[in-house]
This record gives sequence, structure tokens and C-alpha cells, in this order.
Amino acid sequence: MTGAKPKVREMAAGLFESLKPEPPDPLLSLIAEFARDPRPGKIDLGVGVFRDDTGITPVMRAVKAAERELVATQASKSYLGPEGDVEFVALLRPIVFGGDFGERLVGVQTPGGTGAIRLAADLIAVTGARVWLGLPTWPNHRPVFGAAGVPVETYRHFDPATQSLCFDELMSALDRAAPGDVAVLHGCCHNPTGIDLSGAQWRAVAEVLAARGIVPLIDLAYQGLGEGLEEDAGGLREVLAHCDEALIAYSCDKNFGLYRDRVGALYALARGAAAAGTVYSNMLTRARETWSMPPDHGAAVARIVLATESLEADWRAELDTMRGRIRAIRGAAAAAHPSLAFLARQQGMFSVLPLDKAAIARLKAEHGIYMAASGRANLAGLRMADVPRFAAAVLSAMKAQAA
Repeated sequence: MTGAKPKVREMAAGLFESLKPEPPDPLLSLIAEFARDPRPGKIDLGVGVFRDDTGITPVMRAVKAAERELVATQASKSYLGPEGDVEFVALLRPIVFGGDFGERLVGVQTPGGTGAIRLAADLIAVTGARVWLGLPTWPNHRPVFGAAGVPVETYRHFDPATQSLCFDELMSALDRAAPGDVAVLHGCCHNPTGIDLSGAQWRAVAEVLAARGIVPLIDLAYQGLGEGLEEDAGGLREVLAHCDEALIAYSCDKNFGLYRDRVGALYALARGAAAAGTVYSNMLTRARETWSMPPDHGAAVARIVLATESLEADWRAELDTMRGRIRAIRGAAAAAHPSLAFLARQQGMFSVLPLDKAAIARLKAEHGIYMAASGRANLAGLRMADVPRFAAAVLSAMKAQAA
């Protein structure tokens, strides 16, 4: 026996060595930068949450009351299943759809509106269909479809110079789409532009979708924050009156203020009960593969609110107040100067200001006003007292940019 040294095993490449660093999310980085800013008058128009006039994102009264009831009466934390809270999904139906589609309409609870979009993307991926997406859009739309392996075609939705909808380009895109393709439409309060289709435009889109066999995927994330619960569902209902197939991604994060509880649902409208049953089985399978079971608390709270007459009435009243505040902020900013008049014509929390990246950087450096580099501004982040300063700073930036 000699004192031979043991052989050194050649090390294989590490599991993570093929990974490359990902750039930080620009919006999340902006949030962190805002938090570090010591200036007392700083303004956060980046993160997409509603704030009251004190700068707080409140817990709604009806939500607090429902949470107290849930704590007092919930007997178990056992699994609900991949379909989630079925009563929550059922109670949302009349608010979203108005009429009754019977067994043609099926739905499951999802982790927020993002979960609903991802589940829709996973269903679309199975079919091999393309998705048509107007730009700009919610920043996570395209990455979610890409992660699911869905091919995406894009077109211009918005002209920042005129602050107007590129309706002709939307209709041209629908003319290029093939039967069975999917068109993503914002149900109301378009994120990020705040520009919604008129009633006549919704009707024209619905007729083309039906004639060409294009399936609408309607992202309804802000119902009640534009013109009202019924009014904000008008476009969706017009489309469903024409189309025999559709997907509807819904979020309660904003209109119930349940941001961190991630409360949403995906609905599918099929041509008949048998087809709807097949779609539902696929929804459950894809949900099981992705998150297994959705989180319960927020959906249970929303269910209690919607199932309790007094709480639903209070929720609707507080939602009216939230919408009124957003509209008042828009009106005050629009009244500051004709160059900002477009803000009053738009709906919901967001608008895209006609500013380039350099102007936005100056707003941050010189005025402590933070917004996305794209110019997307969450106007619901403004206090009424800050509107004059905000308007003056934006107007100054627009003037400097034009010089």
C-alpha cells in the first residue's frame, strides 16, 4: 500500500453558472429610490396604487368589517382546490357581466389579475394562437405572454404627441389577425394611457372580432375607478354581445384595495356548455401546474363583502369616493393650463405625460417628482395640495423640452 494521493474528481459546471444577471425592474428601482429621498415634498407617481388625500393607501371600511367577520367565523385553513373560492367567483359575475350567460361562462379564482393573465396565456399557448397587443400597455403583459411561449404581434395604440387613441391602427391590426388569434383589450381605465374606447368604437371592434373569428381577451383591472361599475363594464358587455368566445381577466386588487392579497379571477365564455366544461377542466389543470391553490384570504374577504348587503353598499359608496377623488385630481391638473387639458379627458389612475426621459429625470432631480421613464404617471398618487406644484413643474419641463 503506497501513499498515493486520491484522484481529484473533476467538478461539473455549477447549476447556476449558465444564469446571467437580470436588470432590476425599473419601477421597483424607482420605488426604492423614492424611499431613500430625504426631501419632505417628494411626490411618488410611480407605484400603481390608489392613495387618499393624506397619501395613504387605505384599507376600505367594508374590507375591514369583512376581515373581522372572517376571523370570527372561519373554521378551517384547509385547501379549497385549484378553482379557489367558487362563491367569490360567482358573486363577481353579475358585477362584471350584467346578464346571465348560463353554463357557457366558467371561471376560477386567480392570484390577482396577473395570475389571470398568466392562466389565460397558458390556455392560449396550448392552442398555438397569436396574441395582438396594442402599445403602450401594462408593462407585464408582454413578459407574461412571452414566459408562456405565446407569440405576440404589436401595433400602436396611443399617440403621445396628440394624447389620442390610434383607433385606425387598432382596426388595421384586427384586419391582419387570423381567425382564432387573440386580441388583448383593456376593459376600462387603460394602463398606462387612461384613454378608453368610446361606445361607438367598442361596437365597431366587437363587430370586427365577431366577423373575423378573433377571440377577445379583456383585461378588466380597474372596474369602478373610471366612470362607475356599470359604465366601466360597458365595453366588455358590448364585445360579449357579439362574440361567442372570450377570455376575461379580472382584478379586485384596485377596486377592493386588496393589492397585497392578490385577488383576481379568469373567466372564459365558450360556444356551449360542453365546450365550457372542457375549457374549465383545462383552466384547473393549468392552475394546478402553476400555483396549485390560489391564496384564500382576500377572495374570502371580497366574497363576504359581496354577499352582505350592507357591506356591498358601503363598498360601492367608498369606491364612488375613490373614483371622485381621481376625477377631481384630473380636473384640477387639467385646469392649470390648456396644455394639460387632456388629463380631464382620460380615465382612471394613469396617464402618459408627453415628456422624454431627460425631462422626467429633471423632474425627479429638481422637484422630487418620481414617475416611470416612459412618462406614465399615477395621478391617484397626488394630493390635491400638490397639484399646483406638480402642474407647474410638468409645464416647465414641457417648455424646456420643446425649446
